[in-house]
Order: sequence, then structure tokens, then C-alpha cells
Amino acid sequence: MNKNVSDYELITRFVKGEQSCFEHLIHRHKNKVFAYINLYIRDQALAEDIFQDTFLKVMQSVKSGKYSDNGKFISWVMRIAHNLIIDHFRRVKQMNTVSNDNYESDIFNSKRFAEANVEDNMIRRQIQKDIRKMISRLPDDQREVVILRHYAGLSFKEIADITDVSINTALGRMRYALINLRRTMEEKKISLTLN
Repeated sequence: MNKNVSDYELITRFVKGEQSCFEHLIHRHKNKVFAYINLYIRDQALAEDIFQDTFLKVMQSVKSGKYSDNGKFISWVMRIAHNLIIDHFRRVKQMNTVSNDNYESDIFNSKRFAEANVEDNMIRRQIQKDIRKMISRLPDDQREVVILRHYAGLSFKEIADITDVSINTALGRMRYALINLRRTMEEKKISLTLN
């Protein structure tokens, strides 16, 4: 399939019966959508379930004519994923089950660190732990923008669409998040360097 084919064209062809077009849409956007889900749901199997539910809901909505293209397909998909994540946490809260916070998942892991020496790896793990802790203490709206921007790789326009705010509001939240992170680093004397 030609990579230049737009999401809208793939959707149109899928609605007309070309099943492979939907598979191409999933393949095109799976990394971004899964990364976003995985940042919130740190249980791999559960994240995969929500990912599948997201694209199942997308498929059902497209087939039933509930999607109207406005050039924001990926934002629409991310909003569906976002809503399913919120639904999951509401269910967990209602069931009063244990949070998955004790599940150690390293969202900051990177292959380039794989060959570093043991001491550097220990320092990196501590830095990553400090960053996770600082981000987790941000207000919800600021934390969400940081995660969507730096770990899911979304543009501020996409973030604004997903969170249903203006681009200026999304930028403002990022600005305040960075100010809060810097303040926390200074107060706690946290260094995020290896030296």
C-alpha cells in the first residue's frame, strides 16, 4: 500500500469493503497509540487489551458512519483511547482494587543505554525514578501534556484535540509543568546528569 495514501482515503476504501485498508491504518498509527496507552497502563497485557478495544471501537464507529473526516483521524483515535483509559481507571476505583503503581515499568527505557556500564545504569535508573516521581506529582492536566508530548510524541495541536482544549492552553500547561519540575529539582536538589 502506498504510504502517501491519506487516512481519509483508507477509511473511505475500508467502508467500501477493502478490509486491508483498516489494517494499514492500524499499522500506520499503532506505535503512537500503543505508546500513549502504555504510559498510563503499565501492565503490558492490559495495555494491549485497551489498544485492541480502541481500534475495535474505531472500526465500529467508522462502519456505522460516526466518523466524519476533518483531517484529525489520529486525534480522534487518541481521544477514544483516552476515554477507554479513563473508563478503566473508573472501573478500578469502583471495584476498589489495588493500583498498578507497584508494577515497575520503565517508560524511560532506551536501547542506547543497553551497553553502558553498571554504575551508569544505576545512576540512570535513579534519574528515571526521580523523573517519574516528579512527573507523577504534577497536576493532572500538566502531567498529561508532558506525557503526550515527550513520551507519545504528539504535537501540541494533537494534544489540544485529544484533551479538548486550545493549543494555547496546552502550551500553557506544558510551560507550568516545566516550571514546576524545575522548582521541584531545585527544592529537592535533584540532578539529572550522570556527572
